[in-house]
Amino acid sequence: MDRRQHTRAGRTGVAVGIMGLTVGLGAGASGCSGSGVTAEGVNGAGGEPVAVLRQAADTLRAAGTARATTSMEMATGGTRVTIRGRGVYDFRRRLGALTVVLPADPTGTPEHRPITELLTPGALFMKNRGAGVPADKWVRMEAATASDGNLVTGGATDPYAAAEVLRGTRSAAYVGRTSVGGTAVRHYRGTADLAGAARAASADSRAPLAAAAKGFATAEVPFDAYLDDEGRIRKLRQRFSFVNGRQAAAVAVASITLLHAFGTAVDVTLPREADIYAGRLAEGQGAPAD
Repeated sequence: MDRRQHTRAGRTGVAVGIMGLTVGLGAGASGCSGSGVTAEGVNGAGGEPVAVLRQAADTLRAAGTARATTSMEMATGGTRVTIRGRGVYDFRRRLGALTVVLPADPTGTPEHRPITELLTPGALFMKNRGAGVPADKWVRMEAATASDGNLVTGGATDPYAAAEVLRGTRSAAYVGRTSVGGTAVRHYRGTADLAGAARAASADSRAPLAAAAKGFATAEVPFDAYLDDEGRIRKLRQRFSFVNGRQAAAVAVASITLLHAFGTAVDVTLPREADIYAGRLAEGQGAPAD
């Protein structure tokens, strides 16, 4: 499938994502512990923090591909809920595939089948989405029309979009050396601005990030970034604040992206037009239809 097919508007007529399946969201607090500077100094050996972080997306493009593990944490009714994903991503082609697992019900019984997500420039494809969608059909969502730019709606933040957010880094500090998955990394803590990120982003990311800047409760995105000695993101924790349509209070969501096995093979096949669901999602149907 060529690039024109990647970006062609789907016929679903709706943009309802995985976050719509987790009802009764509360405004969860997702902060990070205090900041600090180690004996390595303010910048460490990696350079000035803001400049390093703004270049992180370009560094991932140069790295090519990686395996990705994602999680999205929120609070619902006093209980922390986590949506988990696992898959691969090609940073040069902006293509990825994730298997996303939704949380079990309060009794511990899984309510939903795993959802397959295909990430492309400007669009997200989901299979096993539920909400009246036939099991053999895909739902297509346009990132630019989602009020969160698809940073939250899909239940997993597109790894490259997450890195593009760092282009809007306004302030950052070097915290110190640590390790992620056995790899030595530099830990940075800071705040990015979505509007600034949209202006500096690649062409495919500008519209979605601009939509997020307008649609979130705040355009400020606090983050903790862990970069290896080559400047590649190994772990990125970002905190978004959005207003859920079911309630007026802003909801705090922590999105975590882990990257490893750089250079891994990535083969993503996008669905045919005939396999994309052309109907409407069932109104008020939060759980997938089995």
